[in-house]
Amino acid sequence: MALLPILRYPDPRLHTKAKPVAVVDAEIRKLAADMAETMYEAPGIGLAATQVNVHVRLLVLDISEDKSQLQVFINPEILWREGEHEGEEGCLSVPGVYETVRRSERVRVRALNLDGQPFELDADGLLAICLQHEIDHLDGKVFVEYLSRLKLGRIKAKLAKQSRITV
Repeated sequence: MALLPILRYPDPRLHTKAKPVAVVDAEIRKLAADMAETMYEAPGIGLAATQVNVHVRLLVLDISEDKSQLQVFINPEILWREGEHEGEEGCLSVPGVYETVRRSERVRVRALNLDGQPFELDADGLLAICLQHEIDHLDGKVFVEYLSRLKLGRIKAKLAKQSRITV
């Protein structure tokens, strides 16, 4: 396994719409494993392939306290949404920024597993939020883009200042 570099907002590659995975093969399974290692090391609870500059519909999640429940979603799609939830989110591509975002409270997702088998999952709470957040990445959207233009401008300025300091 290998650690992958995570793209930082506002990198334009984060706005690339991911293409469906045609075949679940050894290459996709290796990418999922590398993404999981990268997510755990970061540390985070979710990572979409778009964030590591691979533009296929693949995401990994693990919302467990002990990082023992890795979930892999290939070609995920939200079948339905229900309710409304407002909560604070962060993102590995927008380090140090946490903002309140409104999302659906519950979702049903259809995807493929690492064996290429289809499955459906009903999710609520943190899992539902993470699925929506990561699927947004696959669609070329970053969570801060749900915020007002004023807040987004402040975030971009903060990130630009951070990159000047750390370079």
